[in-house]
Amino acid sequence: MSVLPGQLTSSHYESAARGWIGELWDDKARLRRVAIIFGVAAVVIVALAVYLTGGRYTGTDDAYVQAAKLMVTTDVSGLVKTVNVVEGQHVKKGQVLFTLDPRPFQIAVDNAKAALAQSVLDVQSTEATYRSTVAQANAQSAQVRLAQLTYSRYAALARQNAISATQVDQTRGAYETAQATLVSLQQNAQTTLAKLNGNPNLPPEQAPQYLQAKAALDEAQRQLDHSVVRAKFDGDVAEVDSLQPGTLVISALSAFTTTSAVGLVSTSNVWVTANMKETDLTHVTNGDPVSVTIDTYPGHTWQGHIDAVSRASDSAFSALPSENASSNWVKVVQRIPVRIVLDLRPGDPPLRAGMSAVVTIDTHHRRWYRLLNGN
Repeated sequence: MSVLPGQLTSSHYESAARGWIGELWDDKARLRRVAIIFGVAAVVIVALAVYLTGGRYTGTDDAYVQAAKLMVTTDVSGLVKTVNVVEGQHVKKGQVLFTLDPRPFQIAVDNAKAALAQSVLDVQSTEATYRSTVAQANAQSAQVRLAQLTYSRYAALARQNAISATQVDQTRGAYETAQATLVSLQQNAQTTLAKLNGNPNLPPEQAPQYLQAKAALDEAQRQLDHSVVRAKFDGDVAEVDSLQPGTLVISALSAFTTTSAVGLVSTSNVWVTANMKETDLTHVTNGDPVSVTIDTYPGHTWQGHIDAVSRASDSAFSALPSENASSNWVKVVQRIPVRIVLDLRPGDPPLRAGMSAVVTIDTHHRRWYRLLNGN
């Protein structure tokens, strides 16, 4: 039965509203189900994408700046004469850091030069002695021949009873004495020649005593040179305040510890040591690019690369290694030192040894690539 517009009652309006609300409710429920389905699918897709493309980066905040550093001292003992640098000063390789009093070392050099000159004179004297002994031996050889001839003549006359036996005995004694003297001179000549290494014209520079004196002079000169202590590389000076003129420096070869020295920290040979968990090193290889941030400079990033991954963990070098033989053993993830070389650029903030760093390593690892290749 149809209802005219003028005949509509409140019940008709209520029925129509309920129908419209029901339809709207069904549409919202349908949209909600669709939204839930698409939301779950999106989460799964995003999670799968993150998983397949993840695993590329690894890193740690257990990293610190390292630099080549050296306590510069000397291997000779002496009194400090001058200190040529101050704390924090930048020096170049070869620049003088401090000097010792050179007088004792110069005296040693002068003595060594005198000994070297004396060795030359000794060689020349030995050569002259050899020549003199050879000449004496030659002269004595003529005396032997004359004594032998005289003895032969006297012996012939004695067989004819022309002379007495006493005269014959005297000439024989003179002959034997001349022979003994010749043998002695020849032995002296051989002894002198042996001192010349068998060469009667031996150059003084080849004689053993000359070489010994030359070595002593070289050592004295080396000690004099080492009385001037120079920087071994470019860097900044540290630990210099305790070194003052008049300080006694004990040779590093004579003392068990360095008694006086100047600290030198390199400004160019700088790297970062990251103590990585062993479980984070699965895909880390030498040459991988690394991003480094320093706690002191949070807005600046350094680029570098893996230079070396240590073959041993930190605990492997411990003086008291852990014992794992008991039944209460708990496995602990080990830390492996990784050396990172930084690509320093002009304008980079200054790095100091010991600064804390955060490193991020790009391993170029892709899970989806492994899955496609069956790895």
